[in-house]
Parts: sequence; structure tokens; C-alpha cells
Amino acid sequence: MHHADLIVRNGTVITMDPQGTRIPEGAVAVVGDRIVALGAAADFDGWHARRTIDARGGIILPGLINTHTHAAMTLFRGLADDLPLMSWLNDHIFPAEAKLNAELVGLGTQLACAEMIRAGTTCFCDMYLFEAAVAEAARDCGMRAVVGEVLYDFDSPNYGPLQKGFEYVAGMMARWAGDPLISVAVEPHSPYLCAPGLLERAARLADDHQAPLVIHVSETAAEVARIQAQYNATPVAHLAGLGVLGPNVVACHAVVLTDADIALLQQHDVKVAHNPESNMKLASGVAPVPDLLQAGICVGLGTDGCASNNNLDLFSEMDTAAKLHKVHRLDPTVMDAATVLRMTTCDAARVLGLGDTIGSLEPGKRADLIVVDTAKPHLTPMYDPVSHLVYAVNGADVSHTIINGSVVMAHRELLTIDLETVLKKVLSVKF
Repeated sequence: MHHADLIVRNGTVITMDPQGTRIPEGAVAVVGDRIVALGAAADFDGWHARRTIDARGGIILPGLINTHTHAAMTLFRGLADDLPLMSWLNDHIFPAEAKLNAELVGLGTQLACAEMIRAGTTCFCDMYLFEAAVAEAARDCGMRAVVGEVLYDFDSPNYGPLQKGFEYVAGMMARWAGDPLISVAVEPHSPYLCAPGLLERAARLADDHQAPLVIHVSETAAEVARIQAQYNATPVAHLAGLGVLGPNVVACHAVVLTDADIALLQQHDVKVAHNPESNMKLASGVAPVPDLLQAGICVGLGTDGCASNNNLDLFSEMDTAAKLHKVHRLDPTVMDAATVLRMTTCDAARVLGLGDTIGSLEPGKRADLIVVDTAKPHLTPMYDPVSHLVYAVNGADVSHTIINGSVVMAHRELLTIDLETVLKKVLSVKF
């Protein structure tokens, strides 16, 4: 007799494997932290499982992956909206961030993890301050995360001078080495807040540890003009000239790109984190994602932080991404549902260097999966589950979330987070 710790059954399994396998009336079996088998639900009738989750005819798919966010900015959601970027930052966000400490960042991250788990996100890539607190909070919530302390040329409210910043990152790498859920990235903020020497040193550190290098790149026309004036090159060309670009680089936003920039990203196998709702809200522009995809560049979706989105719901982000590029190109065929779903699952995993570990439901991969309850008016009937996932499902339709083989939400109830206490603490914070 076959044994499993968990079997999720009685749903349409969307594997997101390279063949695009779908299994109607399927099941997924998990032992420990790994998927061991998947197939027709009837094939598992003889199995003995310690726990079974009935998907009730819904959709079983890989957990969604948020390739770029600032989790603790949940504390600033709605604090300042409908403002120009620099006014938003300098007059509202930076003064609020000056009051942050490790405890508040940990609390904001717990709130973010609660929101993400409830919306079917099982892994996120974070860039912020006091990032050790982000790692601890994510681990406590049972959430998978790629975390990195933001580095820039001026003193940080967390670590002080830049030299201490590199020491802080090295300390985090030592602390989380080999952890099943938390991995550490090197995260210089951007070409406009980081001197060439900082960028080169960050790239060496990332290469030495085979870690992702996460950086904001070409988010706005003003940023591109500034770098062009300073270095006589676009941000992408500037990074290429410094030897920073490579397959481990995650270029966040990548909105304002030339054809030559796209060629450089493709040449160096740079990955891109696309944040359409944030780019729309801050009026940064529309990233040329169809062109990036056509060039063979791997693109993942991100939400950015809650102060510029204002949510962490990747289902909403998928819907926006698909529609934004259609109307921008006046072409209803670009960014089809299957492409956009890959950008939050298998391709998002590749963006973060986790393609061998997560992003699809395949034997041997980590058991990060979710169940979408489709017994809803807005999801009935269902002609194509992939179309529904992109255009009709929202985060509130997720019934179960499993991360690394552990059930962290069942029937919409969070099992790793005391939500009532977290909400109470957040409401007591004043900025």
C-alpha cells in the first residue's frame, strides 16, 4: 500500500509542467515537503493518507509566486495616494519609513503573509529595511520567501553606513543557509541610488553565494534620463558596462527600455519582475512585456508594495497584466491567459532562481500548492480553468494553501498566524 502525508484530490490539476499537463478529476500526493505523485483521483483510491483535502471539483494548482514586493509596506496601505512619485516618496513614504524599526517591519510582514496566504501566494521576493525581521516573520508564518536588505549609498536606518550593510547581508546569508523556506538575495536599490562600486561589490557577493541580485531598473523616464545624464548610458547599459548583468539578476519594473536594452537583457539572461498595477498607479508607464517575452526573456509578476498597489493579490495582478498589454498594443491576442499564469508560477520560480524547486506540480518538487473553490456564481460555468484563473478568480476564492507540505490555510482559516492579534497590533500603530 502507498502512504502519503497529504492527498489533495477531486479537482482539476493544473500542473504548470513543461508539457502543460492538466488532469481533470485529479489528485496530488505529498510526503514530507515534496510532491511524490499526481494523476487521476481514482489512481489514489488504494493509498493511505494521514490527511486528505477534498477540492470539491475546484482547481488544484501551484502556489502563486510574487517576484517583487515590500511586504512591510502593508502598514502604509492608503497612507498617501494619487500623488506624483517624488511627492509620494519624499513627503509621505520616507517620513513614515523613518519611524520604522525591526518590530514594526516584522508586524507588517505578518500582515502581508496573512494577506498573501489567503490569496494563494506561497512565495514572495522582498526588498526592504530590517530584512532579518522579514525573514523571521515569514518563517514563523510558514511562508517561503527570498529576502534581501536594501543597499544604497546613504546611511540606512537599520544598519547605518554601507559597509555595515554588506556585513548585515553576509550575516543573513549565514543565518539562513540551507533553510527550507528562507533564502537570501543581494539587493542594491537601483542604479540611481547606488554608486558603481556598490553595484560591482553587490554583484560579486551575489555571484560568490549563487544568490539572486534584485534591483529596481528603468522604472520611470525620469530615472532613465538621470542615469543617461550621469553616465551617458541607459540604466541597463550602465549595469552591463559594470559587469553586473547575469542570469541571477532580477530587474524589477523595467518599464522604460530601448531595443538595445532588451537585447542586453536577453544576452545576459536577466530576469524581469513586472509590476503592472504599481506602474499604472504611479503613472510610471507600461513595460514592454510582450517584446521581452518575444525576445525569450523570463518575466515574473510582482505586486510591488501595498503603498503603491494597494493589495498583494496576484490573481488581480494577472487580470490587470493581461488586459493592460492588450489595450496598450490594441491587440487582444497578446498576453494570453496561459502566458500570464506562467508568469506567476513556473516562470516566476525561474525569475527567483527556484525553478528546480517550486513553480509547478511535479514529483520531486516542493509541495507548494493551492486549491481554488470554483463553486461560486462568478466561476460557473467553467469552460477553461486557465482562463478562469486569470480573468475571473480573485484571492478570496482560494480555500486551501499548502507550503512546503504544510497546510497553512484550510477552508479559509489561517493555521500559522493569529490573525486577530496581528490586526489588533497593526491598528495600534500610528505613523
